Amino acid sequence: MSSLKQSPRYYVPHHLVFYPVMGFLFFSSLNFAFRDTSNQWVWTGIALCFFSVIALSYMLRQHYALGNQDRIVRLEMRYRYFATTGKRFEPFEKSLSFKQIAALRFASDNELTALTEEAVLKKLTPAAIKENIQNWIVDDMRL
Repeated sequence: MSSLKQSPRYYVPHHLVFYPVMGFLFFSSLNFAFRDTSNQWVWTGIALCFFSVIALSYMLRQHYALGNQDRIVRLEMRYRYFATTGKRFEPFEKSLSFKQIAALRFASDNELTALTEEAVLKKLTPAAIKENIQNWIVDDMRL
């Protein structure tokens, strides 16, 4: 299943500018905290502030990107199901978890209808859905 292989995606301003600069500032303030004993608590506080900014930016980046991606996956599946069957996907969507829906999106249009019905009736796990896919549609535009 080489189509499941994932490669990292980088956003240059975020990964190659923001994080290195913030990392440098964090470690520099820690260095000053150990070297400047008279202002050790001030530098430790500054280091904690930089660490908090780094942690929050990472968590928020993931939260917003993944939330948006989940919405797009649901909309994509609604569209694909309607385009292939002429029927709405929402009745099935209520019976499926998001992970099952995400697994179904890798199925080709020819397999989508039958696999969706099978996933609902047999309550297939996402892994089982992926195992039943014969013709994979690879997602090269993921976040």
